Amino acid sequence: MEYFFIHLQAHFLIIIFQPKSKKIMATKPYAQELTEASVMASGIKTNEEALLKRGITAAFAAEIQSMIDACTQLNNEQEALKAKLKEKTEEFTQKMEELKAKTSEARKIIKLDIPQSHWKEFGIADKK
Repeated sequence: MEYFFIHLQAHFLIIIFQPKSKKIMATKPYAQELTEASVMASGIKTNEEALLKRGITAAFAAEIQSMIDACTQLNNEQEALKAKLKEKTEEFTQKMEELKAKTSEARKIIKLDIPQSHWKEFGIADKK
């Protein structure tokens, strides 16, 4: 655990503890990660002989390519779900607006035609 000492003018010593955290680094966009992985897989295939002594083979590159394909497929599915979610959110918002308008209309009519003492039967707690 890292800590810092802060010395104040009034001769007080304050210790502030700060938990160790991962270094904050900017993350790369997924598309860039996939492109870089693809370039690496291609480089591994091209230079297989030089990497063979360290255990990096064409099969290793094929695994990377398989992972790239899986990530691409999952990303496409995720984007489709996001689009569908936006559609459903818009549909829900529209229905809620229709519901609010309908209940507002009913509320006005009830308040005009029903005595105030019975408004609670309709869920209206207004005093006027």
